[in-house]
Amino acid sequence: MAKIFLILIIASIVESIGIAFLSGGLKEINGATEISASQITRVIKQGAGNGKILLGIAFEAAFFGALLYMLSIKDVSFVWPLTSLGFIVTTLAAQFLSHEKVSAGRWAGVVLIALGASLISYSEAAKKTVSTPAAAVDSTSLRPQ
Repeated sequence: MAKIFLILIIASIVESIGIAFLSGGLKEINGATEISASQITRVIKQGAGNGKILLGIAFEAAFFGALLYMLSIKDVSFVWPLTSLGFIVTTLAAQFLSHEKVSAGRWAGVVLIALGASLISYSEAAKKTVSTPAAAVDSTSLRPQ
């Protein structure tokens, strides 16, 4: 269990770094101003040559690899909610690295996410392995013949 949490923490940090790079790169190329084919094409063309966007994609791909590994060894109902811990790391990075103003309402949402993730991990720790009942012994088979 400790191994999955360590991978999860590292993956959350990697994902947050990727998101920060993607955000910075999109701001450099002025992102999409509207949802249209021409805007999407422009963003893809400019993004394909933007180092921050490419680095962000690489970090997100590394996160995806870690996610695939975690899902291969644990239940999706355990892993996926815990990936929401990335919201906490990302919000911290946004506030302290990108100098974004994070309102009290947003922090309240982050706290709720953390509480939900802790409930998920608690339920995993509290989950008891169900043992199969011992095979019933047929008393007639124990009598000498």
